[in-house]
Amino acid sequence: MQSQDVAPPPATPRAQESAVDVEQAEAALVEHYPRLVRLAYLTLPPSLGRNRRVLTAHALAQRALPRGRKSAALIPAQATGRERNPGYAYVRLQVVRTALEAGLPLRRKAWPKRAQLPPLLPRVWGLRLFPRSGGADELALDQRLSALTSPARAAYVLRGLERLPDPAIRTLLDEAGVDDPAAALKEADSVPAQQYALLSSPEYDPCSLHARPTDLMRRRQHTKAALAATAAVVVCGALLGLPGEGWGPDGAAAPSYARNPAAQAALDPGKLTTATATAWQATGRTDFTTWPARGDLVKDKALLRRALAVWARPGESVQVAVTLGTQAGPPPGPPQLLYAGRVDNLRVVLLHDGLRIARYAEPLDDPGLAALDLTRADGATGVGASALVLGRSDGNVRYLTAPWVRAAAVRDLTRPDAAVRRLALAKDGTTAPFASPALRTGECRSWDVLQLTEATGGTRLLTDLSEVTPAHLTVGRPTSGAARDASASPATWSPFACSLAAVRSQGVRTVNAWQFARQPLPDGSGTADWVCTRTETWRGAGTRALTQFDTPAGAYITAAADEIPACGPADPHVLAAGPWKSATGDSYLLAAGSKDTVSVELSGGARGSATGNLLAVPVEEGAQAELKGTLANGREIGGLRPTQ
Repeated sequence: MQSQDVAPPPATPRAQESAVDVEQAEAALVEHYPRLVRLAYLTLPPSLGRNRRVLTAHALAQRALPRGRKSAALIPAQATGRERNPGYAYVRLQVVRTALEAGLPLRRKAWPKRAQLPPLLPRVWGLRLFPRSGGADELALDQRLSALTSPARAAYVLRGLERLPDPAIRTLLDEAGVDDPAAALKEADSVPAQQYALLSSPEYDPCSLHARPTDLMRRRQHTKAALAATAAVVVCGALLGLPGEGWGPDGAAAPSYARNPAAQAALDPGKLTTATATAWQATGRTDFTTWPARGDLVKDKALLRRALAVWARPGESVQVAVTLGTQAGPPPGPPQLLYAGRVDNLRVVLLHDGLRIARYAEPLDDPGLAALDLTRADGATGVGASALVLGRSDGNVRYLTAPWVRAAAVRDLTRPDAAVRRLALAKDGTTAPFASPALRTGECRSWDVLQLTEATGGTRLLTDLSEVTPAHLTVGRPTSGAARDASASPATWSPFACSLAAVRSQGVRTVNAWQFARQPLPDGSGTADWVCTRTETWRGAGTRALTQFDTPAGAYITAAADEIPACGPADPHVLAAGPWKSATGDSYLLAAGSKDTVSVELSGGARGSATGNLLAVPVEEGAQAELKGTLANGREIGGLRPTQ
């Protein structure tokens, strides 16, 4: 989960200086720790690499307290900006000061400051830590920030993240030791203010991290060197004393230093496989193996070589994002080229190795920066192989569609009766950009999904959930052949579209919405629908079932459960209960099961039973109860766990 922090409240004018004791500073540090670490991470120079920036940002925030348990510090009122809490203003000043010191170049005749050295604590061995990768917007902002000086970068972050006015920033930078704060503010003007919102994105959250191993070969070499230096005689004696071939044979394997032909071929752009434009028609297969190579850069061998090399061994400057349950290693052999071309302000390459889709992206003006996304796609066929995300920019998403797709459109899932908007589809299968719900922050008022029309005439609804492969939306009872594409009944999804935000970046393959019951409300004001939504993932694990109650006043989640068969193909039954209050203030506990439920019973904090699949019991507000039901075949089922 992403870390969250609440900005300190705005302040009233204060005296010229505020005294801060260590207890105040410590309380502010603990309360706003994620925000302070983000501030440090954004201010530190990107040249440090993301792993060291993460660790250094945490170290600087943790060292921001005044020295000693009884010490106090003074902070000028102008440097607090609008903060009512002088403790927070103090630790923020310390974080900015040390982050700026960390960006200073090392000099031969001067002793380095503590912030300029790699942090002793926190320390992580054998792993590289980095925030999750963002889209094209975050990559472009990262480029702009890296081009600024450290004071200008701090000024921009204080404007956009802390919302400080320029006079307060000028004072804060002056207190932090910046020689010319006015020049820093002027330089910060070169980065558009419209990108302030991106500073709060997961790309810049050093408290929500991915972990990857360090260079295993180099680590192994260093370990061997250390062992050889400290125990050379023992090792040599052991080797001489062993019979035969030393430590033990590896069978028919080549020596450890030998190059593997398949691994070498996987790095050769000349060995990339491609499909013909009519392969899907000739073979009758609708999967990624029949996608032809498309894009205006499919002949750019240098670009393809960089994409393959980064996939095999991503460097420190590469933003790597790996979907849950996806292997992060290089391709086992020459992958298939699906696309290579210009997308907005990026060069993008899409590759398929039979199990995974790799998306490589680099800025048009700087191939030294790159992003790599890896996602599982094993067994993808039909709708699962009908589209891939090419890129996201300016809040929009652009897709590459399968060769059997004939038309594309955009549908707002929250407004099923609204007209479907036609989406331009180029000859190479790329769509025009449209608003992506995966990039939206704040209140959800709409949820645009991609509607594809295939050569067979069928339509498919897909949604962007922050991954390379979009998720397929379906409706209906989750039995074999019963669930159908959501385009057949978009109204079923309408009240629950915004709940899809909860499963972003989870490796979701499909999401099904099943209206399993309709219940008359106890006060006679109408009826309400019980709907179970279930996510299925590419990795198999990570399924999630939600029961939601759609009343005339609005829909809400009543229960949730992970890793259970209920509401899915393996067990197409569900039972759930939830609170409901009438317009006159009477409280009820309503319960419903799927249509093959023959009885429902509540016990515990509320008691009641009914024949059939519906039950309504008057209760005291906040009452909790145990729920069980009986199916037509005599089997007992329990209710999904209520949400807290």
